[in-house]
Amino acid sequence: MNILQHHPKKIVIIGPESTGKSTLTKQLATYFKSNFCDEYARNYLCANGTKYTYADLLIIAKGQIHNEDTAVQIAVKNQLPFTFIDTDMQVMKVWCEYVFNQCHTYILEQIATRTYDLYLLCNTDLPWVSDGLREYPDEKVRQTLYAIYKDILVQQAIPFVEIKGQKAERLATAIAAVAAL
Repeated sequence: MNILQHHPKKIVIIGPESTGKSTLTKQLATYFKSNFCDEYARNYLCANGTKYTYADLLIIAKGQIHNEDTAVQIAVKNQLPFTFIDTDMQVMKVWCEYVFNQCHTYILEQIATRTYDLYLLCNTDLPWVSDGLREYPDEKVRQTLYAIYKDILVQQAIPFVEIKGQKAERLATAIAAVAAL
């Protein structure tokens, strides 16, 4: 296969905080011998502190897009079958709107123009774990955010699979969904 013709499948893992997204992203990349894109926000907040502004969310969104594009370029170059993406602009949109009641145009433009092959939506059935960055331990808020993500996915054309249960069940469901591609 010619490198120019190779397009890895892009799988996005989304959901509220503390639902196992980062762990699942790395597990899938290992299982499928592919690469992944980290969630840029974690590194940004660790470096700059947790008191973020609306303007910071635009910086985070641009950093996430840069990391995603870099991961896809690596997958193309190495002819990897998949790139697993820990959060995307849908997450950034929800974050902006939930915290600041507005969303940057850049984020909306990225949502309108980027394409993916599958979404994995992580359920809130794992216990919330504090890590110094997470903000919403309240189960009602977590369920509200989950419902927002699910509503977004139901309304778009890209297939999605809900990921729930304990660790082994979550991974098995995700592997089956990706393998079905």
